[in-house]
Amino acid sequence: MTNPASEQILAGLNAEQRAAVTSDAQRLVIRAGAGSGKTRVLTRRIAYGAANDLIDPRRVLALTFTRKAAGELNHRLRQLGLRQSAAAGTFHAIALSQLRRKWEETGTAAPTLLDRKFGFVARLVPRVNDRTTPLDLVAEIEWAKARRIQPDRYAEESRKHDRKPPMEPDRVAQIYEQYEETKSKRNLIDFDDILIHCGRMLQRDRNAAEAFRWSFRHIFVDEFQDVNPLQFALLKVFCGNDPHLCVVGDSRQAIYAWNGADSSYLDDFSVHFPEAEVVSLRQNYRSTPEILRCASAVLPTHDSLEPTLPSGPAPSIVNHVDDKAEARAIARALRNKHGGRTKWKDMAVLVRTNAQVALLAEALTDAEVPVTARGEGKLVERPEVLDAIDAMRRSGQPLMTALDDLSGQLNRREEPEPYDPITDGPIPPEPPQTDDGDDDDETGSERRQLLSAFIRLGRDHLAVDPNATLQSFVEALKTGANEATTANSDRVDVTTFHQAKGLEWDVVHVAGMERGLSPIGHAKTPDAIEEEHRLIYVALTRARRHLHLHWANERRFGDRTSNRSPSPMLDDIGSAARGNDPHRQRSKSARNAKELRKGMSARNGGSRMKATEDESDPVFQALRKWRSSIAKAHDVPAFIVFNNKTLHAIANDRPSDKRSLLNVSGIGPAKAEQYGEEILRLVEEAVTDQS
Repeated sequence: MTNPASEQILAGLNAEQRAAVTSDAQRLVIRAGAGSGKTRVLTRRIAYGAANDLIDPRRVLALTFTRKAAGELNHRLRQLGLRQSAAAGTFHAIALSQLRRKWEETGTAAPTLLDRKFGFVARLVPRVNDRTTPLDLVAEIEWAKARRIQPDRYAEESRKHDRKPPMEPDRVAQIYEQYEETKSKRNLIDFDDILIHCGRMLQRDRNAAEAFRWSFRHIFVDEFQDVNPLQFALLKVFCGNDPHLCVVGDSRQAIYAWNGADSSYLDDFSVHFPEAEVVSLRQNYRSTPEILRCASAVLPTHDSLEPTLPSGPAPSIVNHVDDKAEARAIARALRNKHGGRTKWKDMAVLVRTNAQVALLAEALTDAEVPVTARGEGKLVERPEVLDAIDAMRRSGQPLMTALDDLSGQLNRREEPEPYDPITDGPIPPEPPQTDDGDDDDETGSERRQLLSAFIRLGRDHLAVDPNATLQSFVEALKTGANEATTANSDRVDVTTFHQAKGLEWDVVHVAGMERGLSPIGHAKTPDAIEEEHRLIYVALTRARRHLHLHWANERRFGDRTSNRSPSPMLDDIGSAARGNDPHRQRSKSARNAKELRKGMSARNGGSRMKATEDESDPVFQALRKWRSSIAKAHDVPAFIVFNNKTLHAIANDRPSDKRSLLNVSGIGPAKAEQYGEEILRLVEEAVTDQS
């Protein structure tokens, strides 16, 4: 006889979702694409197991990455009738609860949690003479600990993973070691130590481990693509030798590798947990087919989701004169849409960096668009900005003078004052930091962008209130557009791509779709660039029905104005928006180019064809037209971009990838990096048109 409760739980699920919910596998991995109902499936699998006496909900542990996600999971379980809800919490919360229980049982004095590392690390750096900030060092230490890398292995692993530490890796390793030793002497632990100590405790204390596994027989993990090696090692300890484990995730949304996350644990789940069953959720219930096609276009392989919604308007790509025009246009579009009875809270503006959040939120507020800024921490709470505020307060200068001085330091790349050696006294305030990146890369430093945003907002504030003081400006930042409001308020969300993950809106505007922002300027390695593509994929799949992408010809960074070029991803997105399949086009173009080169080689006895200067060659014509537009945009002579000889060499060689492009006479690494993707696209399209 069918269990009525089971039928109610399974109601409305598609075949793939039902398979994931009802599977009797002890080890299950659910590959859940964006908008495919992963939380729905996860909670219904728990409810279904409880309804059929397959699991005891009191012995379920659901591991999440945020308290909000844990709360949402418990809320849904209660809606499904599970009054005795599963335990849900973050890795850190569950680990800390186990440690506290152990400390209480043994009468051990609990260590103090070091929740703010910035000042602590500052005292470990006796002198800063290379524009290094403690924030850079904290990031490296956190990355190393997330990947279970000890200080004595940091230098080697840093080079292996092509890290770009703020100073020589050996020096970072020394500071990392001193950081660990100082914490130990003072009975301090950081957040990563919570996971490390919990894992060690359960490994050494067999009774504690058995008690944990008895209490939590069934373990579920959400967003498994974001697990780092340290969390995965703790999960293995949690599970023991006979795990009842279910994980859900999507490798296409793996956007935290820079912070130590490793999506290979999801991809290779069956290697780590043999006999695991795999279920894929491919149907998308969030976005229109047009939006999904554009999102799929930015990924290297064709693995698109299956849309279930009806067709909608094609996503748009809009070019603006500068960033101010971009903000005005977005504000105008939001107001028009709101006038058409779309709620403010059903619309969002997504950007790559925190600095963009602050500036766009300010611009939209000035345009009377109510906003909620969801950057990774409010601008006024960022360590770099707090540090600048402290220095300005100590100087006692008027607000305008202090802002001008800070701007001058950024533009002159002045050296900061050295830190005092570490003492037992209070942590000394850190002087304002300057850009630690290459000035040729306007967007290479998040720190520079944040301070530039702070300066620009300060000057805007003075324009409204010429008598403003530093204190009144800081108070305005705390209470104005940069202050996050309640989730239920009717406001437009302005947030970063990272913070947008897990959220969705009817209308999404993506601002700053330019080279240097998307992908970000400091993404140089293939892995880093690939992650930038996944980040854009996440951003695009936040939209339900309306998607608009924006880029500007000019953008201000502090007091400087930079000429911009469109993101190379916009080519494929634009092609998809017109109804094409970029993956199929790229594959066909590559095959045609390869066959053409093979035929040319055969006609010349297998030797490389001698370069010709055929002005009628379609590839040459396309390249020359493109060169003209680039030269005009940058107000330089055409030959500065490329001379005719180089264009003819490209047209003759027909390069199909970056490696073959670098073999073309006249193409060096700098030009290949700057124009390579555009050139390869032009060659592919011209070759395809010829065939």
